[in-house]
Amino acid sequence: MELFDLNNASREDVSCNAPLAMRMRPRRVEDFVGQTHFLGPDKLLRRMLKADKLSSLLFYGPPGTGKTTLAHVIANTTKAHFEEINATISSVKDIRRTIVDARDRQFRLKKRTILFVDELHHFNRTQQDILLPDVEKGTIILIGATVHNPSFAINSPLVSRSQIFQFEPLSKDEIMLILKRALGDRERGLGGFKVEMAEDALEHLAGMSEGDARHALNALEVGVLSAGTDPAGVIHYDLVVAEESIRRKAIVYDRDGDAHYDAASAFIKSMRGGDPDAALYWMAKMIEAGEDARFIARRVMILASEDVGNADPMALVLANAALGALEFVGMPEARIPLAQAVTYVTCAPKSNAAYLAVERALDDVRKERTMAVPKHLRDASYRGAARLGHGKGYKYPHNYEGQWVEQEYTPRRRRYYEPKEVGQESEIKARLEKWRKGAGKGDGPVDTDRESAKDAAK
Repeated sequence: MELFDLNNASREDVSCNAPLAMRMRPRRVEDFVGQTHFLGPDKLLRRMLKADKLSSLLFYGPPGTGKTTLAHVIANTTKAHFEEINATISSVKDIRRTIVDARDRQFRLKKRTILFVDELHHFNRTQQDILLPDVEKGTIILIGATVHNPSFAINSPLVSRSQIFQFEPLSKDEIMLILKRALGDRERGLGGFKVEMAEDALEHLAGMSEGDARHALNALEVGVLSAGTDPAGVIHYDLVVAEESIRRKAIVYDRDGDAHYDAASAFIKSMRGGDPDAALYWMAKMIEAGEDARFIARRVMILASEDVGNADPMALVLANAALGALEFVGMPEARIPLAQAVTYVTCAPKSNAAYLAVERALDDVRKERTMAVPKHLRDASYRGAARLGHGKGYKYPHNYEGQWVEQEYTPRRRRYYEPKEVGQESEIKARLEKWRKGAGKGDGPVDTDRESAKDAAK
């Protein structure tokens, strides 16, 4: 098998019963569509392939963007021996056997081995570690494909020894090019059928596939094979057929991966930045993709406090009300109060002063010696507290004009909260500045008996 390189030759033999997406996989780099940011002319991976000088590679990105396809193109391009395993069904025994064969091949034939591991993230840490020594020595050149960010899903030593290439969703034009190739290819595609393809149907498939070539090709094949023919044997693939073939968009979203965190990040930053339209779009994407609506509501509540704060205290009230409505009403109706809260919080004046204040206070507590509570502020409600001097000298602010009196609340003065001149916080800023300057120190106590009488009258 080594002498005749049957391993490489067999990869070009694809059953006619295989799905269209598999049959239409390109065999040459020149036929590969997309990912021009690293595979275009004079780009890094293109140069590596041309020189047949590959190092270990990690391909990551959403489904249907060409990760496995490119690995097969490399298999047809390189002079190295190519082995392929799928991490979802391979065991430690399979890995060890592949490595032993690679060592023997290198010793006897002086031939490198490229090992393509599809769905690499399914290997646990131990399985990944088995690969490491031979990747380090160059016995195998690893090509790993994953839909998860390698920084989180792959062992750090493997990541540090590999070139990482991030695959992006294909553009609408790139998807349409792939579909047209499939329609015209008589050997592997649908060229043997008489298909009259409407342009709007082609655009619909390309748009609804969300950059996933496999999804688009599957829908094309379903439509061609299921649609009837006219008396002349022609299949009329119009918009109605296209809509039936791809009834729901393939929204790229994984609940515990990059798509989840990236969408949430865009959602939060759009609210913080005051763009309600963008915030609603990212919320709609998360809802449509099946995100837990409580996760969305929690993000709104956090932002209402962290980024709006006292500039508009109603933002937190409305965000909390939206969460309550979600729990009481449920989805899909709760999308309406969620949208109300999102638009209100997004358009509210912004201040992160309260957030910054608690971060500064926490920093002091963690780094400095903890302050003792002054005796006049300590709990004086229990028997024996007076003998300890607890509460002695405490000034009750309501007994003073303006409900404020100069008093020590910490042994060492610290300033954490710095209100901003925005929204309602500007009023807080003015009031706090007055207090901090010690205004009212000389006003003296009010007539407490008169105040008590007023309270009783109320």
